[in-house]
Amino acid sequence: MTITTVGLDADDTLWHNETIFRLTHARFVDLLADHGDEATIEARMADTERRNLRLYGYGVKGFTLSMIETAMELCDGGAPPEVVREILAAGREMLGHPVETLPGVDEALAKLSERYRLILITKGDLMDQERKVAASGLGDLFAAVEIVSEKDRGTYDRVFARHGTGADEAVMAGNSVKSDVIPAIEAGAFAVHIPYHVTWAHEIAEPPVDHPRFGLLTTIADLPAWIEKTQMNVD
Repeated sequence: MTITTVGLDADDTLWHNETIFRLTHARFVDLLADHGDEATIEARMADTERRNLRLYGYGVKGFTLSMIETAMELCDGGAPPEVVREILAAGREMLGHPVETLPGVDEALAKLSERYRLILITKGDLMDQERKVAASGLGDLFAAVEIVSEKDRGTYDRVFARHGTGADEAVMAGNSVKSDVIPAIEAGAFAVHIPYHVTWAHEIAEPPVDHPRFGLLTTIADLPAWIEKTQMNVD
């Protein structure tokens, strides 16, 4: 058995993302300070996001709609027009935010692309994710880009069969245990958790630390060496 394919998450694995959401969230809390304390606003927003994920999916547009809905609820259905305008402006700013790759990403992907088929597997809004891939300058290193509505076992089964030689000969690497690690292992792939310094509440899960196909790294720069060592052990 040979590792032929490497799947990579995008947001907070290749470039900064959650910090931008956190800054906008703090701006949103300040905007609604007259309508609730920080804990109340955050709890209401979390509930709204959770409820809306199946309708709006992941990404800036769904986040913006959830902010508007939360503001309407906290203002008893009568959010002032200036509040809605501020929320929409914040969403537009997020959609135009520059893409900043994380340390070690460019070198790691260049090295990996010499030996493996690279597949970008990301959730989020189609247009926004395509924009970020293009702006990152990394697009040419990928054999395929898959922007999916959800990451579950079936997703990895399909993607690694379509663009690789099956999940059992693939590695998935990302910052989310819930989306990048657990379902990839369930599909039969190796999975590497590379934590980002902040994690969205809806992506938190316990890592399968005792699973033989699980790996934990502090930086993506170590991924090529981890895969090479894993390949030697498999052989």
